[in-house]
Amino acid sequence: MLQEERHARIRSLVNTFSSVSTERVARDLNVSRETVRRDLLNLETLGALRRVHGGAVTVAIEPEPPLAVRQRKQAAEKQRMAKAALGLVRPGQTLLIDAGTTTAALALELGTLSGLTVITNSIAVAVSLGAANASRDAGNEVVLLGGHIHSDGAAVFGDITIGEIGRYRADMAMLSPVALDAQHGATSFERHECEVARAMCAAAQKTVLLADHSKLGLRSRVRYARIADIDVVVTDKGAQALSALADLRAARCEVLIA
Repeated sequence: MLQEERHARIRSLVNTFSSVSTERVARDLNVSRETVRRDLLNLETLGALRRVHGGAVTVAIEPEPPLAVRQRKQAAEKQRMAKAALGLVRPGQTLLIDAGTTTAALALELGTLSGLTVITNSIAVAVSLGAANASRDAGNEVVLLGGHIHSDGAAVFGDITIGEIGRYRADMAMLSPVALDAQHGATSFERHECEVARAMCAAAQKTVLLADHSKLGLRSRVRYARIADIDVVVTDKGAQALSALADLRAARCEVLIA
């Protein structure tokens, strides 16, 4: 049985029964207990479960709030972070940007620059940069990726989106995770969001994450970037009192405080 199939079966068992023993998983999957222990370790790293003595239990993780709620949350911090992230961008660069309220704030700032190529799955980011082009003839090229429109109407996802991202080579991927910590890296709640973010990281020379202090030291369900794969974290001054910020720096992650 392939590792991916084992992981899917283990997730199903844990979600169905809330807790499972290593012995039960080994018996149901017809593999050794040592294989199960390795799989549980990998799945815990991804935030899919929590290991306990003799097995694993479910992880209670709250989904992201609705878009309208997220737009109001830490709005001032997001604006300051966007302005700080702008300093990392140079004319002529190609950027990959994912969907989110923080990257929507970034798009407003990017609209003040010229000569960029911005590739995004976010409808809000594309519309914002398109409007900036029309108002000041900035000469930025804006590419809205194809794909299936998500139920909230804010972005596109799916195999088509992933395939299109793979066609590009970008200078930077500028992304906003649901959660970020030094041990588990960048995580999001929805698998389809992570697939897009993971593809953008792979297609970019540099990965920049915009994460306000409320996201640091936390983990969500699915990981898309290890801490070693993240070049710069842009956060706000509220992070300065957090041990999670010291952990990021100890992991040799460059941190930019807005």
